[in-house]
Amino acid sequence: LQNYVTAGDEYKDLHPDTLILDLSHSNLKQRHIEIRFDKHTTISSLRDKIYQKTGTKPHFQHLQFLSGSQVLHEIAPETESQRMLGYYSLSHGMTCHCTDLDPHSGSKGGAYEDTSLVKRYVMSDEEYNKRKGTLRDWGRKQKEKDSTFTLAKHAKEHRELMEAQRQAKLGLELPKGFEYGPNGTAVRVEDDEDAQKENMDANCEKGCCDDEKKECEFGPETVDGIAADMRCEVRPGNRRGKIAFVGEVPELGSGGYWVGVIFDEPVGKTDGTTKSGKRYFDTPGPAYGGFVRGKNIEVGDFPERDIMDELDSDSDDEL
Repeated sequence: LQNYVTAGDEYKDLHPDTLILDLSHSNLKQRHIEIRFDKHTTISSLRDKIYQKTGTKPHFQHLQFLSGSQVLHEIAPETESQRMLGYYSLSHGMTCHCTDLDPHSGSKGGAYEDTSLVKRYVMSDEEYNKRKGTLRDWGRKQKEKDSTFTLAKHAKEHRELMEAQRQAKLGLELPKGFEYGPNGTAVRVEDDEDAQKENMDANCEKGCCDDEKKECEFGPETVDGIAADMRCEVRPGNRRGKIAFVGEVPELGSGGYWVGVIFDEPVGKTDGTTKSGKRYFDTPGPAYGGFVRGKNIEVGDFPERDIMDELDSDSDDEL
């Protein structure tokens, strides 16, 4: 309604010989809005303009000048070619509609607009595997150098490096695992815990059984410094709560040490019981509890906060 009421004001600064028209086409959904013409433009020149925009040749164009849905003038192909637009007493905002009479028109049946008609090239996995210089090829080469390499791990390390470099430029304290190099840039340093874990994994690969590997990975040292009634923040999601239990949970098949957390909000996966029904701690209600690995917990001064601050809470290290 506002556009209708103020329509007259839109064109007040135009030259008297200027005419603003919309162009539409019988085979196209696309509509060309507010195309500027001179009132001395001939119908022949108008047809050339329509040909440039729609692909319909001039001798296949049946034109109509419309005001809303009312047809004011009709011009058959190859007629009135030298008459000028000013002859038809047109107003700004009217529509020139072109009906395409070409039986073999390229725009027929949505050929110019319907992308579903375009046959897409799909490469098979077998063919892609043979190609050199692709991301998959690069990943294979990295895997040959480092058996622990994955694209996800590489992406994570790259994000961490970019963040460390950003903080280095600001002169801030660098994240864990990074330090300032000689030239003032952030460089990655091997973390003692990561090195210890790699040694454990190497020892396990040399002969440790699965139970020993689980003991190495989820042993009591993984919950050092974590005790009941401590406030904590749990990854992923930065969910906050209070420690309610620390110890082994035989009912959980993956073994090792777990930390029972009572969350401030219902963002957990349990009410303090295991699937077998054994209760390890009490919670205010369903989904307020969780059994979490120690590596995913940070204890400290973490007061309650709004639930809208939480992020994704899906993790294989929480049951």
